[in-house]
Amino acid sequence: MRAREVIVLDEAADDLEKGRDFYDSREYGIGEYFGDSLVSDITSLRLYAGIHEQYFGFLRMLSKRFPFCIYYYTVIP
Repeated sequence: MRAREVIVLDEAADDLEKGRDFYDSREYGIGEYFGDSLVSDITSLRLYAGIHEQYFGFLRMLSKRFPFCIYYYTVIP
């Protein structure tokens, strides 16, 4: 199986930064854990892209540790 390239849009990166800031405002250090967790979830798409259910025309993966979801699509070469 070939690993896929994952591209994060600027808008998604902004959402991740806002999420990190939100969790840091609740308790220092949780924001960094949030960021690390979401990056891990996104990186897992290199192997698991395409197995998730479709919503609003995109595939949706739920974060494993936070109430956050990742919408994505796949491109078949």
